[in-house]
This record gives sequence, structure tokens and C-alpha cells, in this order.
Amino acid sequence: MSGRILCPVLAVFLLWSPMIICSQGVAGRRLLLVANKIDRTLSMIDPESGQQLAVVAVGGITGHEVAASPDGQIAWVPIYGNSGVGVPGTDGQTISVIDLKTHAQVASVDLGQPSRPHSAVFNPTDGKLYVTAELTRSIKVIDPARREVVDSIPTGAPESHMLAISSDGQHGYTANVGQGTVSAINLRQKKVLTVIPVSKSVQRIAITPDGRWVFTADQVAPNLAVIDTQSNTVKRRIQLPVLGFGLATTHDGRRLLVTHPSSDSVSVVDLKTMTVEKTIPVPAAPQEILVRPDNRVAYVSCDQSKQIVAIDLGLLKIDRTIRAGAGADGLAWAVQK
Repeated sequence: MSGRILCPVLAVFLLWSPMIICSQGVAGRRLLLVANKIDRTLSMIDPESGQQLAVVAVGGITGHEVAASPDGQIAWVPIYGNSGVGVPGTDGQTISVIDLKTHAQVASVDLGQPSRPHSAVFNPTDGKLYVTAELTRSIKVIDPARREVVDSIPTGAPESHMLAISSDGQHGYTANVGQGTVSAINLRQKKVLTVIPVSKSVQRIAITPDGRWVFTADQVAPNLAVIDTQSNTVKRRIQLPVLGFGLATTHDGRRLLVTHPSSDSVSVVDLKTMTVEKTIPVPAAPQEILVRPDNRVAYVSCDQSKQIVAIDLGLLKIDRTIRAGAGADGLAWAVQK
């Protein structure tokens, strides 16, 4: 089902014009957004049919991540640069603003200096967009209505790559890649509470829906660090089959999914026992995970294969494979209201 609504006034013409659809048919349309870092584009995909509806150039150099506005109208793509974390290369300083109805870039937010903006997350309570800016050791706060930076919050460490925000919007946690640490930040007070040592290097970050636990992937040994947010210390480690990378919890807080780019697989962690319950083979180089709001499907970007896989969370197996662009990486979910 496409979910499109036939205009009542046109119902009498159905026999002659079965394909006529009223303009409100796009209301409530769901979109899977994919940042294609090699193509330097944003894919807009119908998750039901798997059809790529549009491909939009994001402008400038490479963007790795994407966030969708709560009303589903706008996508925000931080323009990072043409290299990896801590590696010399060009340094982005803008965020491309993409209109999801017109399929065009409509603005660019300038951060004022080379920053390597990367992870973009909407704060659930204040409605602002929080973006990590690695080179300035900060999180930039953007007013989406004004499309400008309105605040800057320190992270207390370089290479603050990914960001997770608690459901109450009060606390943020950044994975500081080359430092091997996680910064715990009070976002309202704009204050670093502590910088938590984890390993020589870490990648990605996730937080449980209740805000109790934060996870990051150790890049030296195959385990996840489990951070207790009450004490802001590493309480335990979850052993993995190989090094982990991308992380996402399910919305019911029962599971954590972990990508393994080196083994082309995704592990499913039972958060009650803190152990891996299943590992699922996927296409080459899985990167990021997005759990659909209904908690039934998890989407996994696989950058080397230009594919997104949809994992059925009830059966814990691949339901379908969707074509995207080269270097498919960051994912976001948009519902056009």
C-alpha cells in the first residue's frame, strides 16, 4: 500500500482516472534518508517499496550523517570533509539544509570556522539541532527556524565524533574517537561533567531509552563499554565476536544492535543479560543502524555495497535489501506531516 488518499471529490471519476491523487496524499508519508558519503548525495527512499524517490546533491565536500526535522520537512546534513577522523584532509564548516518536498538544498548553515561537523541530533525537549564539531571540541546548537548557530557547548575532548542525547534532553554523551573516551555533558548547564576513559580508541555511541546506560565500541578489543549514567563510569564490558562499530538500541530498551564492518555482520545484544544473542550476516561494511519508530525493523547502511538492509526485529533476519548510493552511511527517518 502506498498510503495515498484519494480525494473524495474525485471519487466519481475513478472509472476514468484511477491514478488521480489529491495533494494531501503525501501527508504522513514516511521516508528513509541515507547520506551517501562517496556520492556526496542524500537518498530519499520509500521504505515500503524500497524505491529511491530522489537523490539530492548535498553541496560542498562529503557529508557522513543526516538528521530529519521533527515535522519531516527538512533534512540536515553536516558537511564533514574528505578524510576520516584524525586524518589530514579538508575540513568542513557547514550544514546543508535539504527540503524533502522540493528535493533541493535550500540553505547552508555556516559554523564560522573549519569544524568537521559530524553527528546531528535533535534535542527532544528544546527542538534544537545539536551537531558535534570535532575541531572545535564542541557541540554546536542550531535553531532550525532561524537556521543559525545559537550556542556552543564544550565536549572537553578532541575528535568528539558521535553524539547521543537522553530522552529528557538534559544530558549528552560524545564518543571521542582518538582519545578513547566518552564525554558526559549537562546540556542545560553547558558543562562537561566528566570525561570517561574507555580504551585507546572508541567508535559510535548509543543510549538506552530510559537513559540508564550508554554504550560505545572499543576499537582495540572486541567489546562494548557499558557506562552507568548515574556514576558516569564504565560498569562492565559486553564481549563481541569481533570489533564493533555502529550502535542502536531498540525503542523498548530490550536490545542493542551492533555493526561489524570487518566481518560483514550485525550482532544483537540482549540488554537484560548483556550478552550477544544472535549475529546476522549482512552485505559488505555495515556502518550505521536506525531502528524504525514502530520497533519492528532496523535499517543498516552498508557502504561498500551501496545497500541498506532491513532486519525484521521479530524474526531477527533480513527482510529486504534496498539500493542506495555509494558510501551509504548516515540514516534518518522522516514522517512528512
